[in-house]
Amino acid sequence: MILRTLTGVTKGLALFALALWHLWTLAVAVVAFTLTFGLGMVFVFPASVRMVRGRTAEARKIAAAWSGVEIAAPYRPVPPPPVPQADGWYREGRQLYRTSMVPHFNRTLDWMIKDPATWRDFTWLVAEPVVGGLIALSPLLLAGYGVLLAWAWQPLQVLAGLVLVVAGVLVAPRVPWLHGRWTRSLLAPTRRSLLANEVRHLTETRTQAVDAQAAELRRIERDLHDGAQARLVAIGMMLGAAEEIVESDPQAAKALIVKVREASASSLVELRRLVRGIHPPVLAERGLGDAIRALALDSPLKAEVSVDLPARAEAPVESAAYFVVSELLANAGRHSGAGAVTIDVSHRGPALRLTVTDDGHGGADPSRGSGLSGIERRLAAFDGVLALNSPAGGPTTAVVEIPRAFPGVARESTVPRWKIRLMSVCYGLFWLPLFPQGLVTMGFKIFGAEDRSWFLALYLPEPLQWPTTVAMVALGGGMLLYGASVSRQIKDAEGGGCG
Repeated sequence: MILRTLTGVTKGLALFALALWHLWTLAVAVVAFTLTFGLGMVFVFPASVRMVRGRTAEARKIAAAWSGVEIAAPYRPVPPPPVPQADGWYREGRQLYRTSMVPHFNRTLDWMIKDPATWRDFTWLVAEPVVGGLIALSPLLLAGYGVLLAWAWQPLQVLAGLVLVVAGVLVAPRVPWLHGRWTRSLLAPTRRSLLANEVRHLTETRTQAVDAQAAELRRIERDLHDGAQARLVAIGMMLGAAEEIVESDPQAAKALIVKVREASASSLVELRRLVRGIHPPVLAERGLGDAIRALALDSPLKAEVSVDLPARAEAPVESAAYFVVSELLANAGRHSGAGAVTIDVSHRGPALRLTVTDDGHGGADPSRGSGLSGIERRLAAFDGVLALNSPAGGPTTAVVEIPRAFPGVARESTVPRWKIRLMSVCYGLFWLPLFPQGLVTMGFKIFGAEDRSWFLALYLPEPLQWPTTVAMVALGGGMLLYGASVSRQIKDAEGGGCG
C-alpha cells in the first residue's frame, strides 16, 4: 500500500510537471491561431497543429503506459495527394497550378480546420494545466489541507483532517487512472471520426476484395486455358486422328481411344481440383467443421481438429475461413518443418475464432510473404484479424477472428454484474451530491446566502464547509465518470463501441 501510494504521488507530480510544460505549447498555439485567423497568416497553422498533435500523442502514450487507458488516434483520414491532369497542371477549384505545393497545402489546411479532433486537442491543451493539474495534485492537496485542519487541535477539525489525509492516501494510487480517464474524455475519437475511419476502412477493403476477386478470376481463366482447355483440344485432335485411321489401322485407332480416355480422366480430376479451389463441395454440403476435417485428412501433417460452432455461418464467411486454414496448413508443411498441427474451430459470442498451432521451427513473418499477407487481405473483407505468435524455435500459433460470423448468437458480457448495478446507482444518484449538495452549496457560500435549507455542508463548522462542498462535487463527478466508464465497457463488450 505504501509503495502504491508513493508511486501514485510520484506519477501525479510528473503529470503536474508535464501539465505545466504544456503551457509553452499552449502559448505557441494561441499565437499561431491568432496569426492564422486574425492576420490571415495561414502558413503557420499546419505547423502549430502538428505540434499540438505531438503533445496529445504523448498524452495518449502516457495514459496507456501509466493507467492502462488505451486512447486511439481520433483524426480523420489524411486527404489524398493532388493528382495532375493530363497536361501536367494541378487543378484546385477554378485555379490551375504548375506544381502540387499549393493544392496540397490547401487540402491539408482544410483537413486540419474541419477536423473536430483539432479543436478537441486545443481544448485539452487549455484545460490540462487546471483540470489535469488538480487531478495530479489531488492527493497532496487533500493531505495538506487535512494537516492544516488538524493543526488547530479542535476535535471536529482533527477528525476532518484525518479523513482528508486518509482520502489523499486512498486517492494517490488512482491518480494515473483518473488522469487517463480525463485525457480520454477529450482525446478519444468522436463518433463522427469513427464513422469516417470506418468508411475509409470499408472503401479500402472493398477495393482489396474487388482486386482479389479479379485476380482469382484471372487465375481460374489461366488454369482453364492452360489445363482443362488444352487437354480438351488434345482430346478432340486424338479423336479426329482415330476417326481417320479406324478403318485402315484399327489397332492404332484403339490405342488413340485409350489415350483419349486417360486424358478425359485427367481433365476430370483437374476440373474437380479447380472446383475445390473455388468452393469445395464438402464445404457447401456439410459445413465448415467437416470441410476442415477433410482438409486435415488430406494434409501430410498429423492433424488434430476440434470444432465447437453454434450454427453455420454465411457461405462467404465459411469459404474465407476454409481457405485461411488451408493456407495456414500449407505454410506449416512447406515453411516451418512441422510434423503435427492442431486446429481449433470455435466461437466467441457472434465471432468465429480459428486457432492453428504447429510444432515447427517458427519464425513466420507476414512481411516476408509466405501467404500470410494474402490471409490478411482475405480477412479484411470481413473485418477479420490475424494474430500470429511465431518465436524462433517454435511453436507457431495463428489465431484468426472474424466478427459477426454468427449474428444470431449473443455476445457474452465481460462486465461483472456488480459493476452494472453500481453503474445504475451512480447514474441514478450522481446529481444529488454534484448539484444541490455541491455546486448549489458552493454558490450559497460564494454569495454569502444565510438560508441553509437542506444543504448539509452549511450545518457544519466553518472550516469544514468548503472541504465538504468540494468533496460532494468530487463525489458526484466521480459517480458520473464511473457510470460513463462502465457504460462504455458494456458498449465495447457488445460490439457497439469503438476505441
